[in-house]
Amino acid sequence: MATGEEKPVMVVGIDESEQSTYALEWTLDRFFTPYAPNFPFKLFIVHAKPNAVSAVGLAGPGAAEVLPYVDTDLKHIAARVIEMAKGICQSKSVHGAMFEVFEGDARSILCDVVDKHHASLLVVGSHGYGAIKRAVLGSVSDYCAHHAHCSVMIVKKPKIKH
Repeated sequence: MATGEEKPVMVVGIDESEQSTYALEWTLDRFFTPYAPNFPFKLFIVHAKPNAVSAVGLAGPGAAEVLPYVDTDLKHIAARVIEMAKGICQSKSVHGAMFEVFEGDARSILCDVVDKHHASLLVVGSHGYGAIKRAVLGSVSDYCAHHAHCSVMIVKKPKIKH
């Protein structure tokens, strides 16, 4: 590269949740928009699309008929998630972000993407699950905080007080 110094890489993991949307907006507002057009990071926005078998969580009679529909639905969700992220970037004048969709478990995908791009920072939203749900589902942010080979920033959406 003739540009001299390579910019550090930031990876933002996104899904269809409002926590994820909040984390992306929060990150762009603090690390990108104020510096436009000379952003301090190269930005990769990554969505992990579950595979149909893991999403259905079952096998046996009838599963084979359901899987193509589930897979189509997951592809539509992935496309929607990426379009939403592109819209947020455009609305905040953040250009040049790279968008990637991978199929599989979000925990391992995000850690793999960090390694692939030699990322300096991984950003994920916090779903705020309770202890039981987190124990059953496994927390993506907990896993990444322990296994990603870079700093991990977990963005929490503020709880609204009633």
